[in-house]
Amino acid sequence: MPKTPSPAVATPATPRNEYTVDELARVTDTTVRNVRAYQDRGLLSPPEKRGRVGVYDDTHVSRLKLINHLLARGYTLANIQDLIKAIDEGHDLRSILGLETAIGSSWSQERPKKYSLLELMQLFGGKASPTMLGKAIELGLLEREGLSFVARSPSTLAAGATMAREGVPTPDLLDALRVSRPHFNAIAKALVDLVVRRLDHYEAGALPPPADVPALVDAIWRIRPLSMVLVESEMNRALEEASGDYLGDRVAGIMEKLGHVHDGDSVTQVKPADPPKGRKK
Repeated sequence: MPKTPSPAVATPATPRNEYTVDELARVTDTTVRNVRAYQDRGLLSPPEKRGRVGVYDDTHVSRLKLINHLLARGYTLANIQDLIKAIDEGHDLRSILGLETAIGSSWSQERPKKYSLLELMQLFGGKASPTMLGKAIELGLLEREGLSFVARSPSTLAAGATMAREGVPTPDLLDALRVSRPHFNAIAKALVDLVVRRLDHYEAGALPPPADVPALVDAIWRIRPLSMVLVESEMNRALEEASGDYLGDRVAGIMEKLGHVHDGDSVTQVKPADPPKGRKK
């Protein structure tokens, strides 16, 4: 009886997000028209066809981010086209594509979701005022798309809606996010620096040798989720400390009202007054 062949050891699959052309344009801060134009110029590879729908992935996200970055630095589309053509014809593209995707692809697995105004009103229990929507758009939580709204992170929107229904004022939630945003940005920059620090071993402005790229890409993919673990762990610690301090102050106030006094680190109960004479205790 022939032996069943041993299964090959599977290599961990690189995370792969998929996007429609509208989603691709949204996550890369460009327009569908630009995406089409870049494809016509050969700057962007065509999508995978599934029936009549074109499906894009993180390599397209990374390439569009690279194009946006070069445009912001003053390059023209003709310059970028020449640069990418030169890269595509050499071994450098094969070396850098995986690296470009590992560093520049989306860190979130969430898919954007579209809401009508009525759906937002229902989600927030009728508290989605024009002022609130304006602040949410300003913070990037929502984007206008015709008469609808698009949330890049539906889970964030749902969490805020749940807190609003529990009685937390929505303006206060948005103000808290606005105040904390610079701190999150600083944390993100520090962690991204850690992720890409492996590139510091190579000459500035030069690509790593092709032989080094696979191990480098694997290392970056392993480090990325660990960065999120650090953020969650530190956030949990900070929330525990903040809530503990607040709870301690509230409990102290309650105990004082109940007739307890603090003597240094000890707590003693105030002795109640003696009952009137002639009355049984």
